[in-house]
Amino acid sequence: MSREALPSLCRDCDAADQALPGGRCAVCGSPRILRHPELHELAIAHVDCDAFYAAVEKRDNPALRDVPLIIGGGTRGVVATACYIARTYGIRSAMPMFKALSACPHATVVKPNIERYAAVGREVRGLMLELTPLVEPISIDEAFLDLTGTARLHAATPARVLARFADRVQREIGITVSVGLSYNKFLAKIASDQEKPRGFSILGRSDAESIIAPRPISILPGIGKQTEARLARAGLRIVRDLRERSPAELVALLGRDGERLARLSRGEDARRIEPRREAKSVSAETTFNTDTGRFEELEPILWRLCERVSSRLKKASLGGRSVVLKLKDRDFRLATRTRSGLPATQLAKRLFEPARTMLRDECDGRLFRLIGIGAADLCPAEEADRGDLADATVAEESRMEAAIDRIRDRFGAAAVQKGLAFPFGQR
Repeated sequence: MSREALPSLCRDCDAADQALPGGRCAVCGSPRILRHPELHELAIAHVDCDAFYAAVEKRDNPALRDVPLIIGGGTRGVVATACYIARTYGIRSAMPMFKALSACPHATVVKPNIERYAAVGREVRGLMLELTPLVEPISIDEAFLDLTGTARLHAATPARVLARFADRVQREIGITVSVGLSYNKFLAKIASDQEKPRGFSILGRSDAESIIAPRPISILPGIGKQTEARLARAGLRIVRDLRERSPAELVALLGRDGERLARLSRGEDARRIEPRREAKSVSAETTFNTDTGRFEELEPILWRLCERVSSRLKKASLGGRSVVLKLKDRDFRLATRTRSGLPATQLAKRLFEPARTMLRDECDGRLFRLIGIGAADLCPAEEADRGDLADATVAEESRMEAAIDRIRDRFGAAAVQKGLAFPFGQR
């Protein structure tokens, strides 16, 4: 089928099959034309807000519209998001702030306002749920959608519904999104990254192989740096290399994960859209203004982080059976330590005790730039802090923290503080 004969859709005026040979819409003249042989057959989508934090800040402050904008914290922090202007200077997410400001000294830096971003994210999510109940949030600004069987409901194919959705987000919420449409989650995610910002890309069965085969192996979900290095040593650097090996060879190299990678390399992904994706952990972290390695200085910081994680667990009605300590040294080497198999808890004191032991073991003279703490192996709050004959103090600890929480809710977070929360030397 020639390109001119492919099914088409104008993203600006909604006209179907009105594309001119030159690539513009015959009705409105727009160049934003979707063409694909499977245009009206695909129903799995990935929607990603474009430079989300920065987009919200620019929407709310027009003076920022045409300047390079970085969302992040201080010279010791990292970039949370960079607008597309800033990205032309090589700035990217997770880059240390000092490197970002070195690349673009005249950039405007704004500290993140997570509550505001979350509110906008909920607005976008609400519009998604008007399209289908099968929405799987991945983060505050992206989600998978399954629009299978919704054509009769909307009197339109998923492609048309998604094009209208993207236009509505821009008109009503004031930010833009990029859409990837395919027949499974993996390829939908690849597609949404193809033409940012304001992109709409389609990957069907007819072209999945040619699109993903030359891409680096790192595009496959679950490929970390260590796995990527191991595969490179085996001569596997791009997706096509995986396709050329048998599943048995990949299993011998990577164990059970070899089967998964073999399927993904062929564009196969059987994962379903899960509308109620469960959180795997609840965490908090902080980056220091000055590197430090003294346990006495890190201990109060760790306590305050445990209180923050405890508050988040309580608000989410969750408990955790594992405690994870995260440390990043001055050379950006990351270490994580985990204590598992603990009685389920959502209490700051119960999170702090194993975390403090792990922290003490790590304070061996190294200097750290970041510390974080997390609760993992989550469970419903009803299963947490039950206590038994061998642990009769948990009920009293729960009552004490509940009383402190009530005081803080009424008078502010600083109303009640443990001496442990104060810096060493001020207790």
